[in-house]
Amino acid sequence: MPLKADLDAIDWKILRELQHDGRMTNVELSGRVGISAPPCLRRIRRLEETGIIRGYRALLNAPALGLDVVAFCLIGLHHQADAELKTFAERTRGWPIVRDAWMVSGESDFLLHCVASDLGAFQTFVIEELASAPNVDTVRTALTIRRVKDEGLVAFSEVRP
Repeated sequence: MPLKADLDAIDWKILRELQHDGRMTNVELSGRVGISAPPCLRRIRRLEETGIIRGYRALLNAPALGLDVVAFCLIGLHHQADAELKTFAERTRGWPIVRDAWMVSGESDFLLHCVASDLGAFQTFVIEELASAPNVDTVRTALTIRRVKDEGLVAFSEVRP
C-alpha cells in the first residue's frame, strides 16, 4: 500500500517519539531524533498542518475516575442506506458513554467502545438509549475483563516504507 504522505526518516522518528510521549519538549524531541530544535519544531508544525498529527490528549485512568466498566457493542441496523448510516453515526456523538465508534463491515454495521461507571449504567444505556434508537435492529455486547495491550494507533513496522 503506497504511503499517502511524503515523510523522511526524521519525520518517522518524530512521529514515533510523539506517539510514545506527546508531552516531551521540542528540545528533548529534537535531541532524540538527531536534529536541532528549530527545524524539529518546523517539522512538527508541518505534520500538524497536513493532518498527520491530529492532536494531543492526556490518557486518563478510567477506573481511578470511577469508570469501571468497559464494553464493546456491535450494532446492526435495519436499513444501511447512506443516510441511515450517517444518522446513526451522528447519534453516537451524543452518547457520552460511547468513547469510540467505528462503521464496520460484516454482520454488524457499527462497533462502539463504551465506558461506564458501573454495570447498571451500561445496561441502562443499552436498553434505554441504544436498543431503542431508531433503525437499530440488533445489539450485541461484550464486557471486557481486562486490557491486555494498549499501544498507539500506528504500528510503525506496518506503515514505514
